[in-house]
This record gives sequence, structure tokens and C-alpha cells, in this order.
Amino acid sequence: MKKIYLAGAMGALALTTGGAAFAQEGVSAETAFVFNTLLFMIMGMVVMFMAAGFCMLEAGMVRSKNAATICLKNITLYSIATVMVWVVGYGIIYGDNPTGFFGWAGFFWGPDDSAALDTGYSSHSDWFFQMVFVATAASIVSGTVAERIRIMPFFLFTVALTGFIYPVQASWEWGGGFLDSNYAFSDFAGSTLVHATGGWAALAGAIALGPRRGKYGPNGEINKFAGSSLPLATLGVFILWLGWFGFNGGSQLALGSQGDAIAVSQIFVNTNMAAATGVITVVLLCILLKGKVDVGMALNGAIGGLVVITAEPLAPTIPMAALWGVIGGVAIFFVTPLLEAMRIDDVVGAIPAHLACGIIGTMVVPFSYLGVEDGPTFLGQAVGVGSNAIFVFGTSIVLWYLLRFTIGIRAGAKEEDEGLDASETGGSAYPDFVPKEVPALGE
Repeated sequence: MKKIYLAGAMGALALTTGGAAFAQEGVSAETAFVFNTLLFMIMGMVVMFMAAGFCMLEAGMVRSKNAATICLKNITLYSIATVMVWVVGYGIIYGDNPTGFFGWAGFFWGPDDSAALDTGYSSHSDWFFQMVFVATAASIVSGTVAERIRIMPFFLFTVALTGFIYPVQASWEWGGGFLDSNYAFSDFAGSTLVHATGGWAALAGAIALGPRRGKYGPNGEINKFAGSSLPLATLGVFILWLGWFGFNGGSQLALGSQGDAIAVSQIFVNTNMAAATGVITVVLLCILLKGKVDVGMALNGAIGGLVVITAEPLAPTIPMAALWGVIGGVAIFFVTPLLEAMRIDDVVGAIPAHLACGIIGTMVVPFSYLGVEDGPTFLGQAVGVGSNAIFVFGTSIVLWYLLRFTIGIRAGAKEEDEGLDASETGGSAYPDFVPKEVPALGE
């Protein structure tokens, strides 16, 4: 569905029918406008807090010598996303889209509340809500390429991702483009449009960068690098879990009626259930098949369940939402070692959690609409997933290699061994615990 148009259509309906859409509950169009706007603002703030969740998760999963760099990357990427969505991104997503492939409304978004009640919400509130989604996609990339990427090429890629790559593919669905108009593609809150987008960009970056020094041995060994703080990573996941209520609940796009309030509440319960069963599934699989629980994988079990339910958090029953979380947990458990077998180094496990689970979540949407006329189809969902994959991964891999062969994207061997905090920030996240001389790898 088109994220920008749903609440607006409800507001317009209220006016064109003399307020009939809300009159049954005694709610005026102006009251609905206020509640819709509050939904965008409050849920937008909750989603913005996910930036802190990603930062804490990544800071906990990387080694202490790289934690300050992670903090710098996360606060800067959020800032870049804010500016790029204002300069060009919003206009691409929601501008005129006659071809169905690229929207355009000019540079530098400006608010327009001249017909606020017709729209159904404040234009500022909608812009803010859409912007924090873009920042989320960029955060996904940060963790995967950590511990060996230089910050300037990462920031340049973030400019392209938030100002062009994300907006173009989002316009295909949420801006009324060809996926929405021709294929009935459905992605309620962005399993594909946000999470798989970040996942494909992260995968391309991991391929272009290569693994961290010492991660994979010459004889097929896979070396584990312990992160700086599992408690900090766990805090990050809890923050993300909380943020997801804004992510999915806010995507209802309206709170001006009893039906909308019930829908948002149902979304909260389904979202929470999928996360919980994702964790439980990973824990049980670890106990049964490995004998010990991988805490990092269990944390990603929550994220995997959340990503799967994101494509359709309203229509499923509670048991179905629980099942989607189980599927997300299974994907985390099996895709994570598969990536390692392919020698793709993903520091935080973002590719299994956001890419694999994003694709799965999008493809199971039709199961929630069985028997519903004109509901999403498996073909339409597959076209959306495939189009997103070709465009995002293709554009990202070209851009990553362009950066690699021009300004360079990877830190030097000595810088990587000593930690990027010293070379990129000139400081340390934990100065009291860092030895004065850090031995090079293998010494």
C-alpha cells in the first residue's frame, strides 16, 4: 500500500461524506487529523530510537578497539539520512511517477498544510516518519561492514543509499509505482523495502570489502571474534524490539477511529509475538543441535522474527504471527553458518536477520489473505522481491567497487590490527582498558 496516501484517503473520505467515516464514533475530521498526526510523531520518535538500538547492538558486537568508530558511524549516518531525505529522497519516493519507476517532486522537500484536513495529517509529521525509515535501512549496513571499513567511503555510500537507492525502490510501492499499480505487491512496513534493501546493500559491501583479517584461515578455519560487550548488544536488541512497535504500529498510518486504534493494538501484539518466538526458536535449536546457546544468534532471533512480521503485522492471527517468528528464528540459525561457509564476514549477523528474513516475510504475506479476493499474490510478491534485489544489490555492488578502486574503502592491515578507533577517531571507547601497545594479529 502507499504509505503516504492511506491516512490522507481516510481524511478525505471523512470530508466528502460529511464526516461519515468518523461520525459513527462521534469523531470529527479535525479530531482524526490530530490523532493521525500524533501517531506519526510519536511512532516516528520511537523508530528514531532504533538508531540508538543499532548503535548499541553494533558497539557490543565489535571488538572494543572499534567501538568508538561504530558510535561515530551511527550518529553520522542518521544525520546524513535526515539531510538526504530532505534534499532529494522524499521527492523521489512520493513525487509524480508517470513511468512507475521513478518519482520526482524536485529538490528540497517543503511542507504543505494548505489542505491539512483533506490530507488527514500534518505534512511535517509524515516527512519525519518516512525519514526515520530511511535511516533504519542505512543502520543495517553499518554493522555488517564494521571493523575494516574506513568511515569516509562508508559515509559516501550512505549518501547514495539514503538519497537515491532507497527512495527509488520505495517509490515503486509506497509512491504508487509499478509494484503497487501492476502487481498488487504488499509490504506493510518494509520487510523488503527497508530491511532487505539494507541487507542487499550490506551484502554487496561485505563482498567488496572482504572478511576481517584472521577471520578465515587458509585451511577453512572459521575464527570467532568476541565482541566488546554482550550486555550492551542485548540492550541494543531490546531497544530495537521497542522501536519496532513504532515501525509496524505507525505504518497503520492512522489513529483517528476506533478501527485504527484496534488495528494498531493488534499490530503491537503480533509484532511482540513474532520477536518472542524468534528468540525461543533459536535458543531451542542451539540447545538441541549445538549443546550450547549462541547468545549473539539468540539476539538476532528476536530481530529475525521482527523482520518477518514487518511485511504484514496486521492481518495474521496471533498463532500465525508466532509461526512467522519461528520461521525467522530458523532462518537465523541456518543462514548464519551458511554465510560463514561462503566466507562472507558479517560482523553482527545483519544479512541473515534483515535480508533473509526480509525476503521470507514478504513472501509469506499471501498466506494471511487466502480466500480474499484481489489480495496479494505469490507472483506479485516475488516480482517485488526480485526487483528490489536486482536494483539494490546491483547498484550497491557497482558503487562499492567504484569507491574501492578510487578512494579505497578498506583500512590498512596495521590500522585494522590496532583498531579503527585509533586511525579514524583518534580515541577509544574504553581508554582505561586498552593496552598502550596492541600487538599485530598473529604476533
